[in-house]
Amino acid sequence: MNTETLFAHRTRLMSANAIREILKVVSKPGMISLAGGIPSPDSFPMEIMQELTGKVLHKYGSSAFQYDRTEGFEPLNEALSIYLQKKAIQADSKEVIVTSGSQGGLMALGMVLISRGDRVAVESPTYLGALTALNPFEPEYVQIETDGDGILPESLEAILKAGPVKFVYLNPTFQNPTGRTLTLERRQAVAGILKRTGSLLVEDDPYGDLRYRGTALPPVKTLAPDNVVYVGSLSKVFAPGLRIGYAVAPEPIRRWMVLAKQGIDLHTSTFNQALASEYLFGGYLDKHLPEIIRLYKPKQEAMLVSLSKHFPREYRWSRPEGGMFIWVEGPKGMDMETVYAKAVEKGVAFVPGKFFFTRDGDGNETMRLNYTMSDVPTLDRAVRILGGVIKNFNEGAQS
Repeated sequence: MNTETLFAHRTRLMSANAIREILKVVSKPGMISLAGGIPSPDSFPMEIMQELTGKVLHKYGSSAFQYDRTEGFEPLNEALSIYLQKKAIQADSKEVIVTSGSQGGLMALGMVLISRGDRVAVESPTYLGALTALNPFEPEYVQIETDGDGILPESLEAILKAGPVKFVYLNPTFQNPTGRTLTLERRQAVAGILKRTGSLLVEDDPYGDLRYRGTALPPVKTLAPDNVVYVGSLSKVFAPGLRIGYAVAPEPIRRWMVLAKQGIDLHTSTFNQALASEYLFGGYLDKHLPEIIRLYKPKQEAMLVSLSKHFPREYRWSRPEGGMFIWVEGPKGMDMETVYAKAVEKGVAFVPGKFFFTRDGDGNETMRLNYTMSDVPTLDRAVRILGGVIKNFNEGAQS
């Protein structure tokens, strides 16, 4: 059988997630991983899992193991409605849809919104997982210019004026991969542009609760509620393996997302949703989130100090107030994919930044570093090794 004739046209744009492929490398014994956007297992509230499980079994019994609504397990929808109110997002339980991770929400949005060739505006760089979810629907990506404070509103406005854009995708708080946060002034400007042009924004916010310094900023959803699909996840503040995500969308879009989800997975795991509802309703998140922040904050600070000690002076990096990533930019001409190969030989892995751009040739001199999975001494050792690899690369290039 010639299987090549069986595959759909859209598979041309479906490729292995580069980070997932890199994570296969970092599984080698002794490898220090600064690569994955993976929460530390130490951040999981293991001490309460048995208690939560007992509560679920006592309260819901066999119904926790039964098929359930596509929109979500009703107690979780209610709990998420209350949780979102703390972010000033007003959505009753009927306006919330539970997804299998935020990735499930992005896939559903791609399915119902994108036709082949539709323009989708994304940050430059942008979240690789979003590209992986949207690529099968064959959009044309348009890159929005950015600086250290996130996207430039004037660049977004110019793109929207240049022709139809199906939607804008942003990860405005502690962005993956850069760690940058869109300033309040720019959020207000973006909201104004959306309302003025009648455009749609998909606001992806998986990291917003992981704030170590500074003051929380309002989601763009609160500034232009009718123009924003807000997508979130409990993966970074509960447990990623439970695959609990959620979305709040304008009603017509939400309705179509539900129909798409019926075809994708019918519904998210009922038992896992019940665990999440007890986690939120029982106040466990409020107690546990400070523990996660106490775990990650010193790691981020240690990496920033190590970069100052071990990286060449011509390098620049982001200094996020939270999240899981630091973005490093080297001088033009650097090839971080070659640096990555040499670093892996010395037992350190990271993600070359080129994979977060939609245009070939962009980001060759950049890298994304994650600090959540290693302890402070290991982070310092890893950054020191990376600095040595970069120095050797520079010397080799000059000789």
